[in-house]
Amino acid sequence: MDQTAQPRIAVIGLGSMGYGMALSLRRRGFPVTGCDVSAEAMARFAADGGAVAPTPRDAATGADVLVVVVVNAAQTEAVLLGPDGALSAMAPGGVVLACATMAPDAVRRLAQAVRATGRDYLDTPISGGAVRAAAGELTIMGSGAPETFARLKPVLDAMAAKVYDLGAEPGIGAAFKMVNQLLAGVHIAAACEAMTFARALGLDLARVYEVITASAGNSWMFENRVPHILEGDYSPRSAVNIFTKDLGIVADMGRGLNFPTPVAATALQMFLMTAAAGFGRDDDAAVARMLAGLAGLDLPVKEA
Repeated sequence: MDQTAQPRIAVIGLGSMGYGMALSLRRRGFPVTGCDVSAEAMARFAADGGAVAPTPRDAATGADVLVVVVVNAAQTEAVLLGPDGALSAMAPGGVVLACATMAPDAVRRLAQAVRATGRDYLDTPISGGAVRAAAGELTIMGSGAPETFARLKPVLDAMAAKVYDLGAEPGIGAAFKMVNQLLAGVHIAAACEAMTFARALGLDLARVYEVITASAGNSWMFENRVPHILEGDYSPRSAVNIFTKDLGIVADMGRGLNFPTPVAATALQMFLMTAAAGFGRDDDAAVARMLAGLAGLDLPVKEA
């Protein structure tokens, strides 16, 4: 990678997180090419002044940095090594920033494949949501070679308010992210249970939100997700199926360690029940809809 020129960046995955990350990189002056399976997302990025390419390979051709913002390990592997894979098209010595939430073992396997080509791999799972992604204020829980972190600091800083260098080996960042996802999933499930419990008690839900956000029972997820319930708007910012995946990974990791995760396991079942009720692609606050349906309760409905 040329140390004097701005690195050429490809962002694969222009969803709710990747789109904001790509825009944040462009605001810092980096040349960015985006790619997504959604033609609508590609057209939107082009309208915002970004370059687009039809396949990951095309987007990554000559790129110094490849930012992969997809859902899971399988999609990350397909982006890197599939028929239209991006890895072999990157510039020699380029760096992959892998942002999907995945198990540490999957990270280590992908990092080995990337490094075998003479390129490097930073394990860079993200947290913060679409609003923070668009503002360049994510949290990155990273791990990888210290010298690579130092070299990529301007790129990471363009996307995140907090960049944690958590260790020299890929997989450490992923482990931190799974701790975060355990808490995030439990907090969302608890927030949805609390709000439907409040409905069962006949309380004014808007007042419940006002009071709890000023009280000890508040959480970031309660404050962020309950407005979706109040508005009856379950268009996906982060879908139910994300947490069936992530809490499933937590369960698998716990089983492998012979470590119990009973609270996370209960939350996982709540997300699975919500997906089984037909809400898997809806916003994860739809857990409240599932509980309300079980209890025969009405929740606010979005106005047409």
